[in-house]
Amino acid sequence: MSKYVDGFLLVVPKDKAEEYRKMAIDGRDTWMKHGALEYFECRGEELKQQDMGDKKSRHFAEVAGASSSEEVWFSFIVFESKEHRDAVNAKVMAEMDEQMKDHEDMKMPMDPTRMAYGGFQVEVEG
Repeated sequence: MSKYVDGFLLVVPKDKAEEYRKMAIDGRDTWMKHGALEYFECRGEELKQQDMGDKKSRHFAEVAGASSSEEVWFSFIVFESKEHRDAVNAKVMAEMDEQMKDHEDMKMPMDPTRMAYGGFQVEVEG
């Protein structure tokens, strides 16, 4: 059975990037502790359109609806399988629920309603 990936496209205000990065480090530590194979948080750097001959691609900032005061992050977590992802995420959510009891007023450094998420079955791996 091939691997499974949870992927995220996020918009983070530039002035909140370091705060988001620190939150991502905590997320990495939690997911890895509970069994994720790999964890990546990637800040957009080269987000220009690509020339495709007679057409141009869309760029991530456009797709994400990011303004010039925002950054695009592409993040993903790798698991053994979808079932493994479900088991790991259940442990992560239980831990996060417990942690949030003490921080109910905590504000996210980004707007979660602008995040895109999807679970993906790996079809080709190298």
